[in-house]
Amino acid sequence: MFSALSESATLDATGESAGLRVYPGYLDRSRQSALLAAIEEALVAAPFLTPRMPKSGRPFTVRMSNCGPLGWTSDESGYHYREAHPVTGRPWPAMPAPLTAIWDAVAFYPHAPECCLINFYGPTAKMGLHQDRDEQDFNAPVVSVSLGDSCLFRIGGRKRGGPTRALRLNSGDVLVLGGEARLAFHGVDRIYAGTSTLLREGGRINLTMRRVRAPAAASGRP
Repeated sequence: MFSALSESATLDATGESAGLRVYPGYLDRSRQSALLAAIEEALVAAPFLTPRMPKSGRPFTVRMSNCGPLGWTSDESGYHYREAHPVTGRPWPAMPAPLTAIWDAVAFYPHAPECCLINFYGPTAKMGLHQDRDEQDFNAPVVSVSLGDSCLFRIGGRKRGGPTRALRLNSGDVLVLGGEARLAFHGVDRIYAGTSTLLREGGRINLTMRRVRAPAAASGRP
């Protein structure tokens, strides 16, 4: 179903990225296309937003949406998980089955994801180094799926300003941040425009699945 786990990606020189797993080519072209179609359907119900940085209000260079019970948003007031799209007021669309199947296969975590952040990167978009720490249970990994143009992904350790290294992620690759890497600083340095024909207008979509609440706080959800 997928190529072997990239063992070279499990540790960096300092050992701080233990728990990083990369599955190159996890999705073949037909499965990428099927997943993209499901995401495009979700985006009809939950159109892309341009998030803004807390306090400064500076816009991100990526556009974002979500699917699943909860959605991550950012505005001048801070970072938030919300149950509804902040513009339409409607609940986020359900997470497509092909996505949850990936989580079940690679997360090694007994509870379902509650949010899939959908990021769209145009040819000049970037994402600065950051930690995913707005969730309650850091035992749950972050599972990331790449669709479209390749990118240069950068990861470090748990301290800002520490050593980092770069990985190229291609369409169909799956990356898992778990264990020591769950709170590693990471980001996207650049997009390699024109490296994929999956998206009709080019660009990259990154799908990031997260468990938001600790299981005991999830109001009876699985």
